[in-house]
Amino acid sequence: MQGHRKKHLLPRCTEGLRWLLAVAAVAVVERFLMFAFYPPVAYDDTPSYRHLAATILNHWQGYDGTRTPGYPIFLAWVGPDRWVYLLQLGMGLAITLVFFWVGWQASGKARFGAAAALAHTLNLGQLFFEANLLTETLTTFLLALSVLAVFEGLRRRGWIRLAWALAGGLFGGLAGLVRPLFFFVPFWMALFFPLAFWREGWRVRLGNLFAPLLPGLIIAGLWVGYIDTNFHILSVTVMNGYHLVQHTGYFFEYVPDEDAALRDTYLRYRAERIARYGTQGNTIWDAIPELEKVTGLSFYNLSQKMASISIELIREHPGLYLRTVVSGWFLYWRAPVYWDAGAIAPPGLRVLLQGLVTAERLALVAFNLTFILGSLVTLLWKRFRQIFHPNPVIYYLTGLIWLSSIAQTLPDHGDNPRFLIPLQSWVVFCVLWFGFGLRDYLRQQRKS
Repeated sequence: MQGHRKKHLLPRCTEGLRWLLAVAAVAVVERFLMFAFYPPVAYDDTPSYRHLAATILNHWQGYDGTRTPGYPIFLAWVGPDRWVYLLQLGMGLAITLVFFWVGWQASGKARFGAAAALAHTLNLGQLFFEANLLTETLTTFLLALSVLAVFEGLRRRGWIRLAWALAGGLFGGLAGLVRPLFFFVPFWMALFFPLAFWREGWRVRLGNLFAPLLPGLIIAGLWVGYIDTNFHILSVTVMNGYHLVQHTGYFFEYVPDEDAALRDTYLRYRAERIARYGTQGNTIWDAIPELEKVTGLSFYNLSQKMASISIELIREHPGLYLRTVVSGWFLYWRAPVYWDAGAIAPPGLRVLLQGLVTAERLALVAFNLTFILGSLVTLLWKRFRQIFHPNPVIYYLTGLIWLSSIAQTLPDHGDNPRFLIPLQSWVVFCVLWFGFGLRDYLRQQRKS
């Protein structure tokens, strides 16, 4: 019996190794070409991350609390832009291999693992971000490790499962330290693991609850404590008020007369912003210096003032707030590609890449819409679940993506499309899962 089992497993392992080598070859070659011909790209946010990295190297002297320290620590540790770029390319390769492993092992099909891995590594939106000096690649890497930990934990027992759950909570907490949106990840794990093993008794459920929760609580708690101690703001950054006004700025004229100077100053900047760009988004960043003058408040106190004003506006006008929340939720699914076309020297190659970027964006938006509809159908229609037999990790990923889409739009209404980047390939993974499942189901129906 054991010999028969080995004979059965050998072809599967051989096939898996062939697909793994093919995927790895594609991922390595394209990243080699990227590093050789496409430079690292800085964006508007990059100088602030570099500034915070410098304060960390200076023993945290002058750290202003405007951002969580995950990416600044990474920049401080790695150093020059080219080394950051190179390491982010390495992360992209590792993420690709995680997709292959999870896809292969969850489905039992190496071809599915290869499809999931190639969907990530050939996505120009993901690839170009590895050259961008922004948080997305590091966040994507940590979230991929957290998903790997959840997947492995779901198919283990006892202490091994708890160790994987602990690792998942650690990676999720670190992802939150890089991108605050994802501080919720260990808490979602802490809810999901006990539900996945609900029939195994209360001791098991309790262990599955606390294993991912503890590292998330410790990481978030230590950072919130730092912000509270140094800036007297109970939050993950000192920017809450400025983020909330991205919502309430749309109806800031309802601010009462007791804050007329602040209100009228903001409205003037809002009108200028709308005249120039057609939207009030990001008005606050232009208005801050003058708002500090007319109110006499410091940068930090002004943020708290904006938070209190915004919370009151939301209480009084929940419908207007909900409208901007829904708008931000839709923006989340737009699948942007951040790249510098001017860095591509050959005109023909630039035109080709622009065409590919447009085509991939259209494809990703279609994947996103399919995910939204498909996940709702899976939740509501039992027959659908019976046909496709989703692996438990699919349920985890679906909840993770939906929670992210909601969490990102409640406190902010800014550059929402960037928030999906770290989870975009997992959206594709879920849609591919159901696509392969539908193919298998139709084949069985034809045979019967």
